Amino acid sequence: MTESISFFVPGIPAPGGSKRGIYNAKLGRTLIFENNPEKNRNWRASVALAASEAMKGREPFNGPIALYVTFVMPRPKSHFNSKGVLKDSAPDMHTKKPDLLKITRSTEDAMTGIVWKDDALIFWEQMRKYYGHALADFPGHCGAKIEVSEILE
Repeated sequence: MTESISFFVPGIPAPGGSKRGIYNAKLGRTLIFENNPEKNRNWRASVALAASEAMKGREPFNGPIALYVTFVMPRPKSHFNSKGVLKDSAPDMHTKKPDLLKITRSTEDAMTGIVWKDDALIFWEQMRKYYGHALADFPGHCGAKIEVSEILE
């Protein structure tokens, strides 16, 4: 038996900021400094809001989780001809930056504490990224389609 939610997050997916650790001898521990660019903060806030609405006040999942994420990225102007029509040669699969794993990690972090208690609960994950207009489900819309299933025993 499974319990699941599904939702769409509008916006341009952004990777997480970089982290840097510096050992502080006085304190005897490593201090972590995180650089979160504004794009990342905005993306994570959008994901958290959409996730909260999808959960409808439920407690975060606490069992094994299957996660499916489809990112829809904006197309560059070079994909269109002078009349604004998509070129036949324009690819559907997004193989440029940002890196798929980095935008997935950022998206997962935004859902921690809302959709699941800890992202370590994810045992199966499928992710992909396409350009906008590539998927009939999201014509012209950038963002992420997220499906989360908790496997109940």
